[in-house]
Amino acid sequence: MQHPLTFRKDHTFTITQFTDVHWKDGGTEDQLTKRLMEDVLDAERPDLVVFTGDVIYTGYVTPGEPLCEQPLEAFRDAVQVAETRGIPWAVVFGNHDTETLITRTELMDTVLQQPHTVAQRGPEEINGVGNYQLTITDSEGLAAAALYFFDSGNVSSLPHIKGYDWIRRDQIDWYTKQSWQLTSSNNEQPLPALAFFHIPLPEYQEVWNRATCYGNKFENVCCAPVNSGLFTAMVEMGDVMGTFCGHDHINDYWGELHGIRLSYGRATGYSTYGQEGFPRGARMIRLHQGERSFETWLRLADGKVIRNQPEHNPTV
Repeated sequence: MQHPLTFRKDHTFTITQFTDVHWKDGGTEDQLTKRLMEDVLDAERPDLVVFTGDVIYTGYVTPGEPLCEQPLEAFRDAVQVAETRGIPWAVVFGNHDTETLITRTELMDTVLQQPHTVAQRGPEEINGVGNYQLTITDSEGLAAAALYFFDSGNVSSLPHIKGYDWIRRDQIDWYTKQSWQLTSSNNEQPLPALAFFHIPLPEYQEVWNRATCYGNKFENVCCAPVNSGLFTAMVEMGDVMGTFCGHDHINDYWGELHGIRLSYGRATGYSTYGQEGFPRGARMIRLHQGERSFETWLRLADGKVIRNQPEHNPTV
């Protein structure tokens, strides 16, 4: 790996999650987004930045609104906040990154040209572009934690099923193989792991309905209409402690289901919908070497840090 990921001397590793940046043309709203990301990175100084999809917006816009006419340039502009600071960064694609004008393969070509990215193209024989796994090592260079990245697609490719796409069986098989290999090389003990994708899994609705959650749910969970079984595979493999997604801009809650914390990021971009009183921001994640746990908090555009989100208890 060009930029090895390693726990710090204090045994921590900190990740900033930016999601739904929706960069278009570098205009006023994009500059607000840039300032937010700069402020977050300068305040938190993370070890890794993860963009969880819709970094750029290539979809339909209302006539008269700015277009993303140069998607490759827009993407480079969006990730410059990490590049100029020399912070390693990873990305998964969302449904709007390659909606028009550009393909995922073309966008990944641009990703891999950036000096500080740790993203990978991933296996060409499975669905999606950008399914990959990264390892965080300890001071001795041994694998101490794992990060999984999944391409959650765009919309269903089956004409009789309407709605968003899902993480496919071959992607899940790839994950279980990677997980098994890491476990085997770690004295049969699963490595503490996190997973990142754009579109939430159906279990994000289930955890809200069944468990105590922390944060806000101001819109529907816009997941795929079918459940392909990724969450079940993660439960069975026993490595993933938490998952992180975006897509639903005014949801930011997390809750634990069957030992896995399902978390939304905090929408970052100004060139897209939001809600008054729900400022843009980022989710922070901190791993601790040797522990199967992590901390997470929000940092908002005004610099406010939220460590304790409002509690939601499901109605019985």
